[in-house]
Amino acid sequence: MTSIHILDDITVDKIAAGEVVERPASVIKELVENSIDAHADKIEVEILAGGTSFIRVTDNGDGMDNPNARLAILRHATSKIKQVDDLMSIDTLGFRGEALPSIAAVSRFNLITRRPQDDLGTTIKLTGGRIDEIEDMGCNIGTTIKVEDLFFNVPARKKFLKTTTTEANKINDFIIKLALSKPNIAFKLINNNKIAITTPGNGSLYDAIECIYGTKVSEELLPIEAITDDIKVTGFISKPAIIRSSRSWQTFVINGRVVNSRIISKAIDNAYHSLLPKSGYPFVILNIEVNKRTIDINVHPQKAEIKFEDESLLFKTIYHAVLEAVKPSDNQALSDFAIPVTDKALHIEKTVPEQINMDLSENMPSTSANSFKQNSINYT
Repeated sequence: MTSIHILDDITVDKIAAGEVVERPASVIKELVENSIDAHADKIEVEILAGGTSFIRVTDNGDGMDNPNARLAILRHATSKIKQVDDLMSIDTLGFRGEALPSIAAVSRFNLITRRPQDDLGTTIKLTGGRIDEIEDMGCNIGTTIKVEDLFFNVPARKKFLKTTTTEANKINDFIIKLALSKPNIAFKLINNNKIAITTPGNGSLYDAIECIYGTKVSEELLPIEAITDDIKVTGFISKPAIIRSSRSWQTFVINGRVVNSRIISKAIDNAYHSLLPKSGYPFVILNIEVNKRTIDINVHPQKAEIKFEDESLLFKTIYHAVLEAVKPSDNQALSDFAIPVTDKALHIEKTVPEQINMDLSENMPSTSANSFKQNSINYT
């Protein structure tokens, strides 16, 4: 008969990491959410090789002193809740207290943090969950976390990662959705030393959409708004000119948290496709505010889904909000329906140019160049 024994801390941390750290995007999700909870208004993420070899998340948030930094790397240590009743009224994105120790258990981990009122900050280095170094040092206000060689000590997990391009795309998609959920925060994503995403952080959702997707998308948006006693819904939905073959351009934010929801997706589909002659999924960004005690955000290990107390009420509210936004009036064609978005004259400094125009006719014979141009015009 086999005997029962207590697992050591390193093994326990690796098991916990299996729930929290699925891939590099999971690491960035936990770290960026901690930055948001620390009241940062500027967050910079840098990755190399799809986040498998290097991840750095830097914020200008509250930071931590030395004793709190030491506690942050311990399991079930959190500043977000104190007792079980707090789970029903959570205002923060992270609260389980497993993110940092779980990430540190499967990587080479470095934490650098400093509070505004402190002269010196604290740095903590761990390798595979074991502390290598803790010391005071000079650093910027806020927190910087570096994660290198992810899954170096769990080769079985590393083997199941996708290509670096796929992993980088997962991170890119997550930062986009988070930037849309928090337009008051300036996000920057650097992928292999190139800026991939940047947002102004001026509080305007419309500005954030334009910075990420460009003017062609932002000019085809329709505003959504519905306010009841229990639910408030705001956001944008695109005209039929902008539809996709998948839901990749749909973002749902409930009480500041990006989630997946079949109920919301179904409500949008029923309202939108009732007016469309063809299939497809529109661009949608919905900000939904509900009473915190009517939802349960602890039903998913990575908090990616939410359980609602009254799903039918949510469905009806979103259905009518979308239908009202896209419903054409008597004198409007389907392509021109609904009220256009106002204040389109924006002044946004583009960090990354949307498109580089190349003159393909240069160094070509005049006849071939003209023929090429004409063919391009005909094709367009």
